[in-house]
Amino acid sequence: MTSTRSYAKHGFPRGRRIAAAVLVSTLAGTALVACGADAKGVQPAKVSGRSVDETAGGAKITWGECPAPAQGQTRDARLICGTLEVPLDYQNPGGTKIDVAVSRLSTAKPGKRRGVLLLNPGGPALGGLDMPESMASTLPKSVLDRYDLIGFDPRGVEHSTPQSCGLKDPSVSGLFPYPAADGSITKNVALAEADARQCADKVGKNLRYYNTANTARDMDRIRQALGEKKLSYWGQSYGTYLGAVYRSLFKGHTDRMVLEGNVDPTKVWADQVADTWGKGMADRFPDAARVAAAQDSTLKLGTNVAQVTHTYLALADRLDRAPVTIAGTSVSLDGALLRNMTYALLLHNDTLPVLAKFWKAAADLTGGSTTAADTAVLKEVFADTPPSPGIPTDNQATMFMALTCGDAEWPHDVHGYAVRTVADREKWPLTAGMPANIWACAYWDKPAEATVKVTPGGPRNTLILQNRRDNATPWESGVGLHKALGGGSAFVGVDNGGHYVYDEGSACADKATVGFLTTGHLPGRDVYCTDVTHK
Repeated sequence: MTSTRSYAKHGFPRGRRIAAAVLVSTLAGTALVACGADAKGVQPAKVSGRSVDETAGGAKITWGECPAPAQGQTRDARLICGTLEVPLDYQNPGGTKIDVAVSRLSTAKPGKRRGVLLLNPGGPALGGLDMPESMASTLPKSVLDRYDLIGFDPRGVEHSTPQSCGLKDPSVSGLFPYPAADGSITKNVALAEADARQCADKVGKNLRYYNTANTARDMDRIRQALGEKKLSYWGQSYGTYLGAVYRSLFKGHTDRMVLEGNVDPTKVWADQVADTWGKGMADRFPDAARVAAAQDSTLKLGTNVAQVTHTYLALADRLDRAPVTIAGTSVSLDGALLRNMTYALLLHNDTLPVLAKFWKAAADLTGGSTTAADTAVLKEVFADTPPSPGIPTDNQATMFMALTCGDAEWPHDVHGYAVRTVADREKWPLTAGMPANIWACAYWDKPAEATVKVTPGGPRNTLILQNRRDNATPWESGVGLHKALGGGSAFVGVDNGGHYVYDEGSACADKATVGFLTTGHLPGRDVYCTDVTHK
């Protein structure tokens, strides 16, 4: 959860910085620029351009230019965009309508084309209009010849009738309930209740229809509008749950499906957070600790994993008790931000050296003395990411809550959260009790519908890709999804760290992925790849 792929491998600005930006892109204090809209007609950043209609079953997309990208970003001129009108509430199809923004990169070749490959980057609540371009840079010709790549912003996200609660702290990381230094959750309880009330007051009950089940129904409307009998799909992180829900609701319309960095659909969402986050961090952290230990002569964080871990935990505790301001910025580095940045930089292997230097810089800050190297890495890590024009700065945070709180009901017992947080702090010190703590979902309205049950059955058409040491969605989550899908899925596990599998150094996993998309062939039994070569 709460992640994004380094799509095009363009280096820190579009890769590593994005991983961090999911958590802290609004630390500079950018003001809100728009409010949420429930009805069609209040959309910012409307797409425009030439009209080329595609219709099926009454759905229609008018293709044209894409919304303006963020400042400094470029876009493939071949990418076209449009909007699709869908019901806010599928139980009331004649009621309020909203728009879903869709993009298309026509890569398939005549005579080889199989259909479309719909893409979702996860999040929850990340936009996906640019995903076709970034994925095209990593997929071989054999795949591109067979599929046109389709991206979309899920309902409520970015250009798809974007929602905003008007949160005072618009960052997703502001939602993560790290207890106080002494373990108290009093402030977390107050913030959770305030955030839930703010959303109820600002957006109202319509926010409950911005859930994963309705997003999956939107995907099927996209399929119809494209004139496709079936939909192939690639989902990452939260996108694996979205794909599993689509497969369960529309088995007959599901073609080939790749799910990468997986959510266990039996643990949505309170258990996914509480049961897996601490384990994922514990599995992954030693990879970064070894990188730091190898540079002990300069970083002075410890000579082995145990020593580096001890140094890190002591540093987090100091920052919990006495945050420090980073010179030249408005950023106050506390224990929560240290942990959030650590989480973000653990998502990719190529950011582990940056993470080790960031720990050293944070330690020097607490000591009151920083070096030029410290200043450089802090500037790199906290570099500002320009916002997308017309999108509320709290859009991802708003939709993160809408999805995680609206897909399934959470416990409401405050005392129960307090008890579980104490136990979680002891069991998983790296996450300090945060995953088991109280979230805004404890005060959320009851979901609009029952949680979709992800079921087995149907064709054997799903490839599950899972790293052994994934801090965002740990190994057990991928195993859980494979179990839920039963004989409908094949499992490819990789002896690697980080959140992404394809194009991350395993020829074994890449071959299985490309082979499945081009031929439909799935491994006959579970595969475990041990051939990782780090780039």
